[in-house]
Amino acid sequence: MVSSASSRPDARPAQGRQVNALQALGLFVAFIAMATVAGVLAAGLVMPAVAGTSVVTDTSVRLFDDLPDELQEVPLSEKSTLLAADGTVLAEFFNEDRIIVPLEEMSEHIINAVVATEDRRFWEHGGIDPQGMGRALATNLASGGVEEGASTLTQQYVKNALIEAAGLLEDEQERYAAISAAQEADGVEGLTRKLQEAKIAISLEKQLTKEEILERYLNIAAFGTNRYGVEAAAQHYFSIPASELNYLQAATIAGITQRPNGFDPTVNPERSQQRRNEVLDRMYREGHITAEERTEGRETPLEDYLDVTPDRRTCAAANVVGNAGFFCDYVSKVIINDETFGETRAERVSRLYAGGLTIYTTLDPDLQKIADKEVKAGIPVDDPSGVGSAISVVEPGTGKILAMAQNRIYNGAQNSAAGETAVNYNTDSAYGSSTGFAPGSTFKVFTLVQWLKEGRSLNETIDARRMEYTFDEFDASCTHLDPRTVYRFGNAEGPAGVMNVTQATQRSVNSAYMRMASEIDLCGMIDTATSLGIHTAAGEKWDVLPSNVLGSQSVSPLTLAASYAAFAAEGTYCEPVAITRVIDADGEDLEVPSANCREAIDPQIANAVTHALSGVWQGTGARVGGLPGRPSVGKTGTTTRNEYTWFAGYTPQMSSVVWVGFPDAMKPVQRMEVGGTWYRNVYGSTIALPTWHRFMSQGHEGLPVERFGQINDRLLHGEQIRVPNVAGQSVEAATSILTNAGFRVQVGSQTWSNYARGSVARTDPGAGTQVTRSSTITLRPSAGPAPRRSGGNDEGGGRGGEDDGGGNGDDGDESSRGGPRLPALPGFPGENE
Repeated sequence: MVSSASSRPDARPAQGRQVNALQALGLFVAFIAMATVAGVLAAGLVMPAVAGTSVVTDTSVRLFDDLPDELQEVPLSEKSTLLAADGTVLAEFFNEDRIIVPLEEMSEHIINAVVATEDRRFWEHGGIDPQGMGRALATNLASGGVEEGASTLTQQYVKNALIEAAGLLEDEQERYAAISAAQEADGVEGLTRKLQEAKIAISLEKQLTKEEILERYLNIAAFGTNRYGVEAAAQHYFSIPASELNYLQAATIAGITQRPNGFDPTVNPERSQQRRNEVLDRMYREGHITAEERTEGRETPLEDYLDVTPDRRTCAAANVVGNAGFFCDYVSKVIINDETFGETRAERVSRLYAGGLTIYTTLDPDLQKIADKEVKAGIPVDDPSGVGSAISVVEPGTGKILAMAQNRIYNGAQNSAAGETAVNYNTDSAYGSSTGFAPGSTFKVFTLVQWLKEGRSLNETIDARRMEYTFDEFDASCTHLDPRTVYRFGNAEGPAGVMNVTQATQRSVNSAYMRMASEIDLCGMIDTATSLGIHTAAGEKWDVLPSNVLGSQSVSPLTLAASYAAFAAEGTYCEPVAITRVIDADGEDLEVPSANCREAIDPQIANAVTHALSGVWQGTGARVGGLPGRPSVGKTGTTTRNEYTWFAGYTPQMSSVVWVGFPDAMKPVQRMEVGGTWYRNVYGSTIALPTWHRFMSQGHEGLPVERFGQINDRLLHGEQIRVPNVAGQSVEAATSILTNAGFRVQVGSQTWSNYARGSVARTDPGAGTQVTRSSTITLRPSAGPAPRRSGGNDEGGGRGGEDDGGGNGDDGDESSRGGPRLPALPGFPGENE
């Protein structure tokens, strides 16, 4: 059976019996007899009459009956089109460049041109042309092969449909055999194939109208190199739909199909023009054009009216839109990998390259162009250093990928030039072959989130002096950490003192965050990161290890951008999505992957993180500063030896992450020239942050200024309690009192006082001060009364010194003013230690 006139033409090949030359001749004579009876009737009506004669043998009759006479439906291959958010065509995917349209959307000129050229008696015959077959038989028998064809348009449609169906067979040997059978041109096999086509053609003419058959042919036939159907040909050669073709354009296209490669006007313009003139002659002979039109058409050079649309096949075509080839490649891999588009990989590949999909994506062309420009301004494509850079941009609250760029040119070919690659630095391994990069301090936000989830606050003080921990000092409820393992680390700015969490975040102090990590559940921290979309570039969950507090495993820029977008969206995490809508060839909407937006963390905690990250402009990002006139926050990141550097930041409307480093190996970016500037060490604020700032500044032009949510007072200040008065108590007793009150305790340097030597002289902060529960209280042991000296004061009273990294300032003891040194107390640090 066959499809209706409005559906796509399909066919499935069927195999008949093998015949010899004599039997083939008998079959042909049967067809001639059949075709002569009452203008061409169905084979079944004439074969009894033929069988009653001595023209053919009974064997020929049986062989004739064995030939198939039906076409079974299979989908006809159509190209898929990839669109940006504004409808800009990015690329096309196809095995065959075809766009199926109904006959009423084809101009009368292309219909007349094809019929006049390929089958002038199309409207009269019943599927085969006896006159043409007789002429071809004589020629071919004389030559011993198939030198001349006599196929009608109906027969040509049948042949194309059989080839199309054969190409869909999964078994490679079966597919090859079926295609070969449908294309056979030589000897007995070629003649048998012609006869099979003829029988099917006659059957087809009983089921379909002439218009329906012609529509199918004009949609399936080849009209150029890998160009199928008149619509795709019209759009490619003349940049217009088939409905607008004039007689000269139609003659050009109609002439191609006899030899699609040889007469392609973009490949062989001279031969194409000669063939066009032959078609014009035939159109004139059939009365479709006037003598004047024929003459004028023949004298018109082909180049005068060709208007070729560049081939958009492969993602390299998307490079004209801000080098969006990497984004295009990402989308193609989403379709091929995601079971939303089919149960098997083969099914998904077929749907992309033959399903006639229209794929609407999230890409903003304007933002893409800015991202591409600025990432290459940071480090040019041809930079001798070889350092790479990438930027991913995600919309908070939706997960839409707005832009994706890197300082390379997309080239999916195996042989690419310098500065070209198919590896997408922005994505996971499954979507771009990148293995990801260690995020460094950009990962600290997940320790901060867990800290806040466990009831802590931003104003709590942290002792950031320790630079090593043993694993048994960490709480990991879900796993076992080897207690003998020692983890050592450093700070970029060197030793640190006591500071609050906000200051630790602002300055990105490793030792402060390691101290925070030792007081929370590491398993909870990794679970928190996972809930915010964090995974390795291989798609695996991060390991529960102290080193991961400082971001030691891999992550892709896109993953990190989507995660940071959750803070901008007040805790709502959305998986990054690139596709908003897909329409199939029948105009039906297909299901697309969902962003699965959900509340990953409490909105108040997200706002607290945003508040903490706002300090970057007074800390590690101070050299560049925030976005003028609008709230923006972010976090720098640098790995141990400056191998990878980052900036991750956001506004309420946009989250973007910039990565810098060598893409193929974890090599230090130190003591080298990058982008025309020599650097001793490259940090997150060196290249990544300025690139982020340039992109975000331009990307927000014209957008309204939006504000972040307000921070909860408890998360900022924590539970406020008064510091008990422990002056005069022993250090042990004072420690117990303060610990029971909810404070952490450390012993500081001794000081002169009237309290007994070795007892507590005072605390920092002092007794009665309202401070956050869990804050660190420093005990100052007494060294006894200060010695009296002529003209001096009994006690130190000098002005305190500068704050050292968030710690306590100099309290004005005599030792700091050149007075007598404090005596050392056993077990306590001296003032000058």
